[in-house]
Amino acid sequence: MYYVHLFFKRFFDLFTCIIAIILLLPVWIIVPIAIKCDSKGPVIFSQERRTKNGKVFKMYKFRSMVVNAEGMGAGLFNYENDPRVTKVGRFLRSTSLDELPQLWNVIKGDLSLVGPRPCVKYELGDFDTLNKKYKKRFEMRGGITGLAQIKGRNENSWDEKVGYDNEYIDKFKKQGLWLDIKILFGTVAKVFKRKDIYEEKPDEAMNDEEAAKRAEEEIIRIAHMQDEDATDEIKEKEAAGSVREGRQNNEN
Repeated sequence: MYYVHLFFKRFFDLFTCIIAIILLLPVWIIVPIAIKCDSKGPVIFSQERRTKNGKVFKMYKFRSMVVNAEGMGAGLFNYENDPRVTKVGRFLRSTSLDELPQLWNVIKGDLSLVGPRPCVKYELGDFDTLNKKYKKRFEMRGGITGLAQIKGRNENSWDEKVGYDNEYIDKFKKQGLWLDIKILFGTVAKVFKRKDIYEEKPDEAMNDEEAAKRAEEEIIRIAHMQDEDATDEIKEKEAAGSVREGRQNNEN
């Protein structure tokens, strides 16, 4: 049954993307002109990402930052008021229009409309030594959106996102395409609310560069922990969070 779900998923992806590309023809004309008028550089930004089984591919976006932004400031992280984001880029990001070129990635077979969000090639460190939890999210083709995106987008930590990605993989085996359709509707609602666009710093006293370095180190550390240690640490954090929440309720 799982392979039947995958067949209908692929058919739905291709059909939906072709229709969307045709209907959004004005956007394909207006956005590139706006990008070119706003800043120097190419209209399309491509980046090496990982999809199913860790396969590396080039993912496309409308460029929303200055050229070579990945090597500046916060690197892969994007905090509020990031000076690398262009004026047009802020609008593209807030409306998720910068993600539209990924429809072509779906047609090529690199991505699906729904699935675990593909990470940057080096974002999680060495792929071969990832623990079981982080490896599991690569059992399915990456997606433009996913369960993690409708459950909080950038509000959630990387570890929470991976948990939602793995939950999606398990649920898809039972629910199939119906699950994708529900997530797509949830994504549209999330985009209109324009919430959780920016990542949260581990410590607000840090500047962008410091926060990005700390976050990157923590992501890689957890992704390569022994599975038993990772589970224990997550339980400890959840318990600590429950204690804090209880104290706040008592104070109120």
